Amino acid sequence: MSEHNSSFSIREWDENDRPREKLMVKGKNALSDSELIAILIGSGNRDESAVALSKRILASVDHQINSLGKLSVKQLMKFKGIGEAKAIAIVAGLELGRRRKEEDDPVMYKITSSKDAYNILNPFIGDLEHEEFWVLYLNNSNKVLQKKQISIGGKTGTLVDPRIVYRYALEFGATSIILAHNHPSGSLIPSTSDKALTQKLKHAGVSLDIKLLDHLIITEKEYFSFADEVML
Repeated sequence: MSEHNSSFSIREWDENDRPREKLMVKGKNALSDSELIAILIGSGNRDESAVALSKRILASVDHQINSLGKLSVKQLMKFKGIGEAKAIAIVAGLELGRRRKEEDDPVMYKITSSKDAYNILNPFIGDLEHEEFWVLYLNNSNKVLQKKQISIGGKTGTLVDPRIVYRYALEFGATSIILAHNHPSGSLIPSTSDKALTQKLKHAGVSLDIKLLDHLIITEKEYFSFADEVML
C-alpha cells in the first residue's frame, strides 16, 4: 500500500500536539476531555501545549465538565495562555453541549408541582452570578409551551416589564404562567420587591384570563415557591 496506515502511525504522534489528527483517525469518542478542549482553544502557551493547558484548566474544577461550564469568560482568562477568544470558544463549546442535551429531553413537560418547574429552570439560572428573570408558559393541561428569558440584571436585581411577560403569553397561547428568578447570593428569602412584582404580575393577568400559578426563587441547590408558601 502506498498510503501510510495512520491507525498505526498515530503511535508516533505526540499526544499533546495532535488531538485534531487523533479525532480524524480514531473518532471523537477516542479523545479525552482535555484533548477535546485543546481542539477548542487551538494552541497552548510558551510553556505548555494545548492539551497540557487544558488538563490544568480541568484540574482546577476537579475534572468536572459541568463545573467547567459554569466558569465565565473572565474566570477562564485567568489561566495563562487563555485569552478572550479562547475563553469564548470554551464557553461556546460547552453551551452547545448543554443545548444538545436539552434537545434530547421531551419537548413538553407537564407541571404537577413547584419541584417540576424548578427542575426545568435550575439548569439555566441556578448557578449564575447575576440575576435573570424567566417565565414558563403553560397550556390548560399545565404542559410547558415555552420557557422564556424576560430580563437580565446584576447581582442584586433585574427589571421586569409586565407587558413583555404577557405579550409572550398571548403569542404562545398560554393560559397560565410560572415566574422564576435566581438569587446569586444564595438567599431564598423573597425581597419586598419580589413580593410586589409577584402581585403586580398576578393582577396584570386577570383581565387577560391568564393565571399566575407560582413564582420561584431559585438557587443552585434549593428554591422558594410563592405558591407552596401560600403567598400568591
